[in-house]
Amino acid sequence: MTETTKPQVNELIKVQNLKKYFPVRAGLLQRVVAHVQAVDDVSFVVREGETLGLVGESGCGKTTVGRTMLRLIEPTAGAVEFDGQDVLKLRGNDLKKMRRNMQIIFQDPYASLDPRMPIGESVMEGLNIHNIGSRKERFDIMLDTLKKVGLEDYHARRYPHEFSGGQRQRIGIARALALRPKFIVCDEPVSALDVSIQSQVLNILNDLQEEFGLTYLFIAHNLSVVEHISDRVAVMYLGKMVELTGREELFANPMHPYTKALMSAIPIPEPNLKRDRIILKGDVPSPLNPPSGCRFHPRCPVVMDICSQQEPAFKEYKPDHFVACWLYE
Repeated sequence: MTETTKPQVNELIKVQNLKKYFPVRAGLLQRVVAHVQAVDDVSFVVREGETLGLVGESGCGKTTVGRTMLRLIEPTAGAVEFDGQDVLKLRGNDLKKMRRNMQIIFQDPYASLDPRMPIGESVMEGLNIHNIGSRKERFDIMLDTLKKVGLEDYHARRYPHEFSGGQRQRIGIARALALRPKFIVCDEPVSALDVSIQSQVLNILNDLQEEFGLTYLFIAHNLSVVEHISDRVAVMYLGKMVELTGREELFANPMHPYTKALMSAIPIPEPNLKRDRIILKGDVPSPLNPPSGCRFHPRCPVVMDICSQQEPAFKEYKPDHFVACWLYE
């Protein structure tokens, strides 16, 4: 009997045992008295050319994962490999070169744009820092990038306050795209936008991915948006990864009780169909003092004795379907 071989897929980014603890200081001497365990032992890969959706409740550590991967926040422990290079060991010019290939679209575009700088200058800022081409070449790249996100030449002379929320998010996309990176972290890029504008921005991201062969980490809490844009989906809860698989598999056969509860909250656009809601009891525990064992066990509808005693391993129970749950042991 011959074993079936999986198709070879280039893994652009490998995240291994990533941790980020934020110290809590108190007292006159500001001593560290505790740690907020924002991200605790998270491992996953991002394949070249795909969109990996990262979902979970507010405060579960999604944004911290994205920013730590880019070294906008220094991790407490773990490893991040980009195209075979250890990002966390890079310094100086090597790190600067790496940043060309790894960009971010921020959740709040207005807060991330300089209000005193015309948006054309903001988009060119990365090109100036990396000294790409001549001044005219950088200007041409900026105009071309603005057109690719649906803006016109004359917009380059305007300031951030002269744009709507949707237009400002397009500027944020243009700024991330200007350096022609391989990988972009999309940190809830449509959560503050109207539904009609959301679809326009998502279509722009899809078109740019096809044109430039981009790889996305798409952070969101809206599962409908994640279903629309993602190839695979990872679910986080209280700093831990609880499930990771392909989009169709996750939405058809969620395995983790937390994922099932999230799926049950998605509205169905059909008045006669009703979904059985799974209502979780209690509040999300504090990352300052997370529960022992499985972090979801205080709210889990199918909790067992072992759940409060030992932490489940994040394992592959089906082909390319990873879950951290004692139900499947």
